[in-house]
Amino acid sequence: MRVTRIFGAAAVVAAAIALSACTASSTPAIEPVVMDANSLQGATVDLEVGQSLDIDTGSLAVDSYMGEVADPSIAEFVPGREEGGTTYNPGVTALAPGTTAVTMSNSTGGIQDLTFTVNVSG
Repeated sequence: MRVTRIFGAAAVVAAAIALSACTASSTPAIEPVVMDANSLQGATVDLEVGQSLDIDTGSLAVDSYMGEVADPSIAEFVPGREEGGTTYNPGVTALAPGTTAVTMSNSTGGIQDLTFTVNVSG
């Protein structure tokens, strides 16, 4: 009977340690903000540090957009691409708290530049 209690207690302690290790190392994922490129003109997009803005380019090629961030210490433009049969939209990744302007242009021409603001909170 005593051996059963010791093994039972050991199992409870081991389970508790395993669970605490899982939750301690897990960090909550921040979902990206998804917006259509046509809705970005003049918009303000609120992001948290580490969060991304995923830009849906509609019928235009994802790799046809180039972007410039006024303050690259706050946010970074990530170009769209196609790789291994997977399409990745262009976007903006929040790096540090602050506010910065972003300008996107399309390499196919004839399309007005998109200028919007990214507000990053910590």
